Amino acid sequence: MPGVESNAVEPTKDELRGLSPLAKALRLAPTYGLVILMVGLIVLFSILLPDSFPTILNVRSILSDKAIIALLALAAMIPMVAGRIDLTVGYGIVLWHILAISLQTMLGLPWPLAVAVVLGLGVITGALNGLLVEVARIDSFIATLGTGTVLYALALWHTGGHQMVGVLPNAFYAINGTFVLGLPITAYYVVAITFALWVVLDYTPTGRYLYAIGANQRAAELNGIPTRKFVIGAFVSSGFLTALAGVILASKLRIGQASVGLEFLLPALVGAFLGSTTIKPGRVNVWGTIVGVMILAVGISGIQQFGGSFWVEPLFNGTTLLIAIGIAGYAQRKKGAKSK
Repeated sequence: MPGVESNAVEPTKDELRGLSPLAKALRLAPTYGLVILMVGLIVLFSILLPDSFPTILNVRSILSDKAIIALLALAAMIPMVAGRIDLTVGYGIVLWHILAISLQTMLGLPWPLAVAVVLGLGVITGALNGLLVEVARIDSFIATLGTGTVLYALALWHTGGHQMVGVLPNAFYAINGTFVLGLPITAYYVVAITFALWVVLDYTPTGRYLYAIGANQRAAELNGIPTRKFVIGAFVSSGFLTALAGVILASKLRIGQASVGLEFLLPALVGAFLGSTTIKPGRVNVWGTIVGVMILAVGISGIQQFGGSFWVEPLFNGTTLLIAIGIAGYAQRKKGAKSK
Protein backbone atom coordinates (compact mmCIF):
# COMPACT_ATOMS: atom_id res chain seq x y z
CA MET A 1 0.00 0.00 0.00
CA PRO A 2 1.48 3.38 -0.96
CA GLY A 3 2.37 5.70 1.87
CA VAL A 4 2.47 3.02 4.54
CA GLU A 5 5.83 1.49 5.47
CA SER A 6 6.63 -1.31 7.84
CA ASN A 7 8.43 -0.29 11.01
CA ALA A 8 10.12 -3.67 11.37
CA VAL A 9 13.91 -3.53 11.51
CA GLU A 10 14.92 -7.00 10.34
CA PRO A 11 17.76 -6.77 7.78
CA THR A 12 16.83 -7.00 4.12
CA LYS A 13 18.58 -9.12 1.52
CA ASP A 14 20.15 -5.99 0.05
CA GLU A 15 21.61 -5.07 3.44
CA LEU A 16 23.11 -8.55 3.89
CA ARG A 17 24.49 -8.83 0.36
CA GLY A 18 28.26 -8.49 0.23
CA LEU A 19 28.80 -8.79 3.98
CA SER A 20 31.25 -11.28 5.42
CA PRO A 21 29.85 -14.24 7.44
CA LEU A 22 30.89 -12.56 10.68
CA ALA A 23 29.30 -9.26 9.65
CA LYS A 24 26.09 -11.08 8.67
CA ALA A 25 26.01 -12.85 12.02
CA LEU A 26 26.45 -9.55 13.87
CA ARG A 27 23.72 -7.93 11.74
CA LEU A 28 21.30 -10.81 12.36
CA ALA A 29 22.09 -11.15 16.07
CA PRO A 30 19.70 -8.37 17.20
CA THR A 31 16.96 -9.82 14.99
CA TYR A 32 17.25 -13.38 16.29
CA GLY A 33 18.81 -12.60 19.66
CA LEU A 34 15.97 -14.10 21.70
CA VAL A 35 15.86 -17.21 19.53
CA ILE A 36 19.59 -17.69 20.09
CA LEU A 37 19.16 -17.04 23.80
CA MET A 38 16.32 -19.58 24.02
CA VAL A 39 18.38 -22.27 22.31
CA GLY A 40 21.33 -21.40 24.52
CA LEU A 41 19.24 -21.76 27.68
CA ILE A 42 17.91 -25.14 26.54
CA VAL A 43 21.45 -26.38 25.89
CA LEU A 44 22.78 -24.92 29.15
CA PHE A 45 20.07 -26.40 31.36
CA SER A 46 20.25 -29.73 29.54
CA ILE A 47 23.96 -29.92 30.38
CA LEU A 48 23.61 -28.74 33.97
CA LEU A 49 20.44 -30.76 34.70
CA PRO A 50 20.76 -33.88 32.53
CA ASP A 51 18.50 -36.02 34.71
CA SER A 52 15.52 -33.64 34.91
CA PHE A 53 15.53 -30.92 32.26
CA PRO A 54 15.91 -32.74 28.89
CA THR A 55 13.15 -35.23 29.69
CA ILE A 56 9.73 -35.84 28.18
CA LEU A 57 8.20 -35.26 31.63
CA ASN A 58 9.68 -31.76 31.78
CA VAL A 59 8.60 -31.02 28.21
CA ARG A 60 5.05 -32.06 29.06
CA SER A 61 5.14 -29.91 32.18
CA ILE A 62 6.35 -26.82 30.30
CA LEU A 63 3.84 -27.24 27.48
CA SER A 64 0.96 -27.85 29.86
CA ASP A 65 1.81 -25.01 32.25
CA LYS A 66 2.54 -22.36 29.61
CA ALA A 67 -0.15 -23.15 27.03
CA ILE A 68 -2.62 -20.82 28.72
CA ILE A 69 -0.04 -18.03 28.93
CA ALA A 70 0.77 -18.56 25.25
CA LEU A 71 -2.91 -18.21 24.33
CA LEU A 72 -3.23 -15.05 26.40
CA ALA A 73 -0.05 -13.63 24.87
CA LEU A 74 -1.44 -14.26 21.39
CA ALA A 75 -4.71 -12.66 22.49
CA ALA A 76 -2.85 -9.57 23.70
CA MET A 77 -0.73 -9.52 20.54
CA ILE A 78 -3.65 -9.04 18.13
CA PRO A 79 -4.67 -5.54 19.34
CA MET A 80 -0.97 -4.67 19.64
CA VAL A 81 -0.62 -5.22 15.89
CA ALA A 82 -3.10 -2.37 15.46
CA GLY A 83 -1.29 -0.22 18.01
CA ARG A 84 -3.67 -0.94 20.91
CA ILE A 85 -3.35 -2.79 24.20
CA ASP A 86 -5.85 -5.14 25.84
CA LEU A 87 -5.51 -5.63 29.60
CA THR A 88 -8.67 -7.72 29.85
CA VAL A 89 -6.64 -10.79 28.90
CA GLY A 90 -5.59 -10.97 32.54
CA TYR A 91 -8.85 -9.95 34.16
CA GLY A 92 -11.24 -11.72 31.80
CA ILE A 93 -9.76 -15.17 32.33
CA VAL A 94 -10.71 -14.89 36.02
CA LEU A 95 -14.43 -14.57 35.24
CA TRP A 96 -14.44 -16.90 32.22
CA HIS A 97 -12.95 -19.89 34.02
CA ILE A 98 -15.40 -19.40 36.89
CA LEU A 99 -18.40 -19.20 34.56
CA ALA A 100 -17.27 -22.26 32.60
CA ILE A 101 -17.73 -24.23 35.84
CA SER A 102 -20.63 -22.44 37.51
CA LEU A 103 -22.84 -22.57 34.41
CA GLN A 104 -22.62 -26.35 34.67
CA THR A 105 -22.77 -26.79 38.44
CA MET A 106 -25.28 -24.06 39.31
CA LEU A 107 -27.50 -23.85 36.21
CA GLY A 108 -27.05 -27.40 34.99
CA LEU A 109 -26.09 -26.43 31.46
CA PRO A 110 -24.47 -29.14 29.29
CA TRP A 111 -20.75 -28.52 29.03
CA PRO A 112 -20.80 -27.69 25.27
CA LEU A 113 -23.45 -25.03 25.88
CA ALA A 114 -21.55 -23.65 28.88
CA VAL A 115 -18.40 -23.38 26.78
CA ALA A 116 -20.34 -21.69 23.95
CA VAL A 117 -21.82 -19.15 26.39
CA VAL A 118 -18.38 -18.30 27.79
CA LEU A 119 -16.89 -17.90 24.31
CA GLY A 120 -19.83 -15.73 23.30
CA LEU A 121 -19.38 -13.50 26.35
CA GLY A 122 -15.69 -13.19 25.50
CA VAL A 123 -16.61 -11.99 22.01
CA ILE A 124 -19.12 -9.48 23.42
CA THR A 125 -16.51 -8.16 25.85
CA GLY A 126 -14.03 -7.75 23.03
CA ALA A 127 -16.62 -5.87 20.96
CA LEU A 128 -17.33 -3.61 23.95
CA ASN A 129 -13.61 -2.85 24.30
CA GLY A 130 -13.42 -2.04 20.61
CA LEU A 131 -16.40 0.32 20.82
CA LEU A 132 -14.94 2.09 23.86
CA VAL A 133 -11.64 2.60 22.06
CA GLU A 134 -12.86 3.42 18.56
CA VAL A 135 -16.27 5.03 19.11
CA ALA A 136 -15.95 6.56 22.58
CA ARG A 137 -12.29 7.39 21.82
CA ILE A 138 -11.01 6.21 25.19
CA ASP A 139 -7.34 5.25 25.35
CA SER A 140 -7.08 1.47 25.01
CA PHE A 141 -5.03 1.12 28.19
CA ILE A 142 -7.64 2.98 30.25
CA ALA A 143 -10.64 1.39 28.51
CA THR A 144 -9.46 -2.19 28.92
CA LEU A 145 -8.24 -1.56 32.45
CA GLY A 146 -11.72 -0.33 33.33
CA THR A 147 -13.45 -3.20 31.56
CA GLY A 148 -11.10 -5.71 33.14
CA THR A 149 -11.68 -4.33 36.62
CA VAL A 150 -15.44 -4.63 36.11
CA LEU A 151 -15.01 -8.26 35.00
CA TYR A 152 -12.91 -8.99 38.06
CA ALA A 153 -15.54 -7.37 40.29
CA LEU A 154 -18.22 -9.53 38.69
CA ALA A 155 -16.09 -12.60 39.39
CA LEU A 156 -15.80 -11.63 43.05
CA TRP A 157 -19.55 -10.97 43.27
CA HIS A 158 -20.44 -14.20 41.53
CA THR A 159 -18.27 -16.36 43.76
CA GLY A 160 -18.85 -14.43 46.97
CA GLY A 161 -15.24 -15.15 47.81
CA HIS A 162 -15.79 -18.92 47.68
CA GLN A 163 -14.63 -21.63 45.32
CA MET A 164 -16.89 -22.96 42.60
CA VAL A 165 -16.72 -26.73 42.84
CA GLY A 166 -18.75 -29.65 41.59
CA VAL A 167 -18.58 -32.84 39.58
CA LEU A 168 -18.10 -32.06 35.90
CA PRO A 169 -18.31 -34.36 32.85
CA ASN A 170 -15.19 -36.24 31.85
CA ALA A 171 -15.53 -34.75 28.37
CA PHE A 172 -15.04 -31.30 29.89
CA TYR A 173 -11.94 -32.44 31.77
CA ALA A 174 -10.63 -33.87 28.49
CA ILE A 175 -10.43 -30.36 27.01
CA ASN A 176 -7.18 -29.95 28.95
CA GLY A 177 -6.32 -33.44 30.19
CA THR A 178 -6.03 -35.32 26.89
CA PHE A 179 -2.63 -36.39 25.57
CA VAL A 180 -1.92 -36.80 21.86
CA LEU A 181 1.29 -38.56 20.79
CA GLY A 182 2.58 -38.20 24.33
CA LEU A 183 2.05 -34.43 24.50
CA PRO A 184 -0.77 -32.43 26.14
CA ILE A 185 -3.54 -31.46 23.76
CA THR A 186 -3.23 -27.83 24.87
CA ALA A 187 0.08 -27.65 22.99
CA TYR A 188 -1.77 -28.56 19.79
CA TYR A 189 -4.31 -25.81 20.48
CA VAL A 190 -1.48 -23.30 20.67
CA VAL A 191 0.19 -24.61 17.50
CA ALA A 192 -3.06 -24.50 15.52
CA ILE A 193 -3.95 -20.97 16.66
CA THR A 194 -0.39 -19.78 16.08
CA PHE A 195 -0.36 -21.01 12.49
CA ALA A 196 -3.80 -19.53 11.85
CA LEU A 197 -2.76 -16.11 13.17
CA TRP A 198 0.52 -16.26 11.25
CA VAL A 199 -1.29 -16.89 7.98
CA VAL A 200 -3.85 -14.15 8.64
CA LEU A 201 -1.35 -11.51 9.74
CA ASP A 202 1.39 -12.23 7.20
CA TYR A 203 -0.46 -13.42 4.12
CA THR A 204 -3.90 -11.80 4.02
CA PRO A 205 -5.16 -8.23 3.47
CA THR A 206 -6.56 -8.27 7.01
CA GLY A 207 -3.09 -8.66 8.46
CA ARG A 208 -1.63 -5.98 6.21
CA TYR A 209 -4.41 -3.60 7.17
CA LEU A 210 -3.85 -4.18 10.89
CA TYR A 211 -0.11 -3.58 10.55
CA ALA A 212 -0.82 -0.44 8.54
CA ILE A 213 -3.16 0.82 11.25
CA GLY A 214 -0.56 0.11 13.91
CA ALA A 215 2.15 1.90 11.94
CA ASN A 216 0.11 4.99 11.09
CA GLN A 217 -3.65 5.02 11.50
CA ARG A 218 -4.12 8.32 9.68
CA ALA A 219 -2.15 7.08 6.67
CA ALA A 220 -4.18 3.87 6.73
CA GLU A 221 -7.41 5.86 6.67
CA LEU A 222 -6.17 7.94 3.75
CA ASN A 223 -5.48 4.68 1.92
CA GLY A 224 -9.13 3.74 2.29
CA ILE A 225 -8.79 1.21 5.14
CA PRO A 226 -11.87 1.06 7.42
CA THR A 227 -9.74 1.32 10.54
CA ARG A 228 -12.61 1.25 13.02
CA LYS A 229 -13.89 -2.09 11.76
CA PHE A 230 -10.48 -3.75 11.90
CA VAL A 231 -9.59 -2.43 15.35
CA ILE A 232 -12.90 -3.64 16.78
CA GLY A 233 -12.31 -6.98 15.06
CA ALA A 234 -8.89 -7.19 16.72
CA PHE A 235 -10.46 -6.71 20.16
CA VAL A 236 -13.16 -9.27 19.36
CA SER A 237 -10.48 -11.83 18.41
CA SER A 238 -8.60 -11.05 21.60
CA GLY A 239 -11.76 -11.52 23.65
CA PHE A 240 -12.47 -14.87 22.02
CA LEU A 241 -8.96 -16.22 22.70
CA THR A 242 -9.12 -14.98 26.30
CA ALA A 243 -12.41 -16.80 26.84
CA LEU A 244 -10.94 -19.94 25.25
CA ALA A 245 -8.00 -19.74 27.66
CA GLY A 246 -10.53 -19.42 30.51
CA VAL A 247 -12.31 -22.60 29.42
CA ILE A 248 -9.00 -24.48 29.28
CA LEU A 249 -8.03 -23.16 32.71
CA ALA A 250 -11.36 -24.33 34.14
CA SER A 251 -10.83 -27.78 32.66
CA LYS A 252 -7.34 -27.85 34.16
CA LEU A 253 -8.13 -26.60 37.68
CA ARG A 254 -11.59 -28.21 37.96
CA ILE A 255 -12.54 -25.47 40.39
CA GLY A 256 -13.28 -21.78 39.94
CA GLN A 257 -11.96 -19.07 42.23
CA ALA A 258 -11.45 -15.35 41.83
CA SER A 259 -7.93 -15.49 43.25
CA VAL A 260 -6.71 -17.39 40.16
CA GLY A 261 -6.01 -15.76 36.83
CA LEU A 262 -4.49 -12.35 37.46
CA GLU A 263 -1.02 -13.91 37.76
CA PHE A 264 -1.23 -14.66 34.03
CA LEU A 265 -1.46 -10.98 33.05
CA LEU A 266 2.20 -10.00 33.40
CA PRO A 267 3.78 -13.02 31.64
CA ALA A 268 1.19 -12.79 28.85
CA LEU A 269 1.96 -9.12 28.25
CA VAL A 270 5.70 -9.76 28.58
CA GLY A 271 5.46 -12.53 25.97
CA ALA A 272 3.56 -10.25 23.60
CA PHE A 273 5.99 -7.37 24.09
CA LEU A 274 8.96 -9.71 23.65
CA GLY A 275 7.38 -10.72 20.35
CA SER A 276 8.13 -7.25 19.00
CA THR A 277 11.84 -7.61 19.79
CA THR A 278 12.68 -10.74 17.82
CA ILE A 279 12.13 -12.31 14.37
CA LYS A 280 10.82 -8.93 13.14
CA PRO A 281 12.15 -6.41 15.66
CA GLY A 282 10.06 -3.28 15.89
CA ARG A 283 6.88 -5.05 14.79
CA VAL A 284 4.64 -7.32 16.85
CA ASN A 285 4.60 -10.77 15.25
CA VAL A 286 3.22 -14.22 15.96
CA TRP A 287 6.41 -16.27 16.04
CA GLY A 288 8.19 -13.66 18.11
CA THR A 289 5.39 -13.87 20.67
CA ILE A 290 5.72 -17.65 20.88
CA VAL A 291 9.51 -17.32 21.27
CA GLY A 292 8.92 -14.78 24.03
CA VAL A 293 6.65 -17.16 25.92
CA MET A 294 8.99 -20.10 25.41
CA ILE A 295 12.06 -18.26 26.64
CA LEU A 296 10.19 -17.37 29.82
CA ALA A 297 9.00 -20.96 30.21
CA VAL A 298 12.43 -22.51 29.62
CA GLY A 299 14.27 -20.03 31.82
CA ILE A 300 11.87 -20.29 34.73
CA SER A 301 11.71 -24.09 34.53
CA GLY A 302 15.49 -24.40 34.59
CA ILE A 303 15.97 -21.95 37.44
CA GLN A 304 13.23 -23.59 39.52
CA GLN A 305 14.86 -26.98 39.06
CA PHE A 306 17.99 -25.44 40.58
CA GLY A 307 15.87 -24.69 43.65
CA GLY A 308 14.85 -21.12 42.86
CA SER A 309 12.42 -19.49 45.30
CA PHE A 310 8.89 -18.30 44.59
CA TRP A 311 10.12 -14.82 43.62
CA VAL A 312 12.27 -16.17 40.77
CA GLU A 313 9.48 -16.10 38.18
CA PRO A 314 8.58 -12.37 38.39
CA LEU A 315 12.27 -11.49 38.63
CA PHE A 316 13.07 -13.49 35.50
CA ASN A 317 10.08 -12.01 33.66
CA GLY A 318 11.15 -8.46 34.37
CA THR A 319 14.85 -9.04 33.68
CA THR A 320 14.15 -10.78 30.38
CA LEU A 321 11.88 -7.94 29.29
CA LEU A 322 14.60 -5.36 30.00
CA ILE A 323 17.20 -7.38 28.08
CA ALA A 324 14.86 -7.81 25.13
CA ILE A 325 14.05 -4.10 25.02
CA GLY A 326 17.78 -3.40 25.00
CA ILE A 327 18.25 -5.75 22.04
CA ALA A 328 15.37 -4.11 20.16
CA GLY A 329 16.72 -0.63 20.91
CA TYR A 330 20.13 -1.60 19.56
CA ALA A 331 18.54 -2.96 16.39
CA GLN A 332 16.48 0.23 15.97
CA ARG A 333 19.54 2.44 16.35
CA LYS A 334 21.51 0.37 13.86
CA LYS A 335 18.63 0.62 11.40
CA GLY A 336 18.41 4.38 11.87
CA ALA A 337 22.14 4.82 11.39
CA LYS A 338 22.01 2.70 8.22
CA SER A 339 19.14 4.79 6.85
CA LYS A 340 21.02 8.03 7.48
